[in-house]
Amino acid sequence: MTDHPARRLLLVHAHPDDETINNGATMAKYAAEGALVTLVTCTLGEEGEVIPPELAHLAADRDDTLGTHRIGELASAMDELGVTDHRFLGGAGRYRDSGMMGTAQNEVQGCFWQADLDEAAGHLADVVLEVRPQVLVTYDSNGGYGHPDHIQAHRVALRGTELAAERGHRIDRVYEICYPRSVVEDGFARLAASGRDFPFEGVAGLDDVPGVVADASVTVAVDGSDYADRKTAAMRAHATQIAVDGPFFALSNDLGQPFFAVEYYRQVQGEPPAPAGAGRATDLFGSDA
Repeated sequence: MTDHPARRLLLVHAHPDDETINNGATMAKYAAEGALVTLVTCTLGEEGEVIPPELAHLAADRDDTLGTHRIGELASAMDELGVTDHRFLGGAGRYRDSGMMGTAQNEVQGCFWQADLDEAAGHLADVVLEVRPQVLVTYDSNGGYGHPDHIQAHRVALRGTELAAERGHRIDRVYEICYPRSVVEDGFARLAASGRDFPFEGVAGLDDVPGVVADASVTVAVDGSDYADRKTAAMRAHATQIAVDGPFFALSNDLGQPFFAVEYYRQVQGEPPAPAGAGRATDLFGSDA
């Protein structure tokens, strides 16, 4: 296609809400700047735990309608971020949420963890060939924290780039989502010093943040501070999964975590972007001077 914007970013995520927590400010920033931001979500998140009591009936062990509900939450979140191109891998409901590692849901026929890698990656390659992104973002090889769908999303993303290259489009840069250890430590210190009377039961720890890495391994820091309000609104749209309280949030474990408007990435494939500041670039597309 010849009518694409000059810059095109593809993100591959496991469940609705993962994209907003990890990359919401980045997505809003690039969308506002005119880039084409495409989100591929691999499952509907059917096995997620539901936070609001009035929606508890949606859960997998009750009505099992959470996945359908989360389609709407994702659409609302993307409206807040200004992202108009969001899809489910192979179509909505093609792959079911696999649940946490070691649970019976890992073995359910049709779950994402059991998906044939080349088949699933082929669906992603189809998107790559349509959109022709220069940049792809996904998780590290452990999925950030060991969730089977996150691990599988990483595998599908990398295999999908290979298949797309064989079919005629090579992605310039592939990044893994990460969090510099010092930034996370500072975030929790900020939370502890806030003195706020949180609705949360407690405060999470460093081990509760997925993808924490040594500062030196971070390639790019995207400053989305101007889009923090959009990210917050998008997080609120994922109401079954995220509770927001000012500059902090909690997941279903009800443990407070700091909110980050600067988002971090480690490049794992392609030409490195030019360094900026203290050796760390600020643009995923490599246009730092």
